[in-house]
Amino acid sequence: MSKYAIFAIAGEEFGIDLDKVFEITRPLKTTPLPNTPGFITGVINLRGAVIPLLDMRKRLNVEPSPLEERIVIVMIRGEKIGLLVDAVRQILYIDKKEISSPPAIFKGLKPEYLSGIGKSGDKLIIILNIDNLLTPEEIMLLGSLSGNPVKDKERGH
Repeated sequence: MSKYAIFAIAGEEFGIDLDKVFEITRPLKTTPLPNTPGFITGVINLRGAVIPLLDMRKRLNVEPSPLEERIVIVMIRGEKIGLLVDAVRQILYIDKKEISSPPAIFKGLKPEYLSGIGKSGDKLIIILNIDNLLTPEEIMLLGSLSGNPVKDKERGH
């Protein structure tokens, strides 16, 4: 059995392997960045660490439902990245035999974003392969963004 952080995006439930999750936080002040892809909201300052923020709704081309927005801080290929989601639901154990290979086409999601479809009771949970959410070029861009110093006014001082 593996543990997954389960969150909602546009009414669908998604899961990320809990080993990849550092923490879950409420939305923080975001500093927008020019010349970045549309799904990059900007950067946040989390206790002194500058972390790029990726809006999962924009990345997956779905409408947001931001009533309980949360930021899931994950590690993708050596970089801490914040994932903005509609809501975090629970931490759930899913047995490996309850995870099927993803279909070639699933609700418009790129197949490389998926590692499987998990079953929990009568619910289906889309298990994301977060290592494939970003291209190597996007990872390099985000890595350079998080290396930028944050100005005092952006920290709220």
